[in-house]
Amino acid sequence: MKALALLALAGVSCMAVAEEQSSAPANTQESLEVERYEYAMDLDIAHVIKSPDIPNVCGVVPVQMTYEDHQGKRHILEYRVVGKGCQNG
Repeated sequence: MKALALLALAGVSCMAVAEEQSSAPANTQESLEVERYEYAMDLDIAHVIKSPDIPNVCGVVPVQMTYEDHQGKRHILEYRVVGKGCQNG
């Protein structure tokens, strides 16, 4: 019976740790400053954390990408893309 109680306690503590870790990136992202991309900017992108969905509009729109550099520091980069809503012809 004690083994069953320990197993249940271990399962609950694992869920608490997982919930804490999943909420950490959201808190970190809120405190980051958005960097605006400029032509020929020297970027150090080691790992893309969140890439944008291209909006279904016709025109140029800003989007943001979250990434980590080679030192493990997170960045938010804003750049412009052409939306997917334009029809050729």
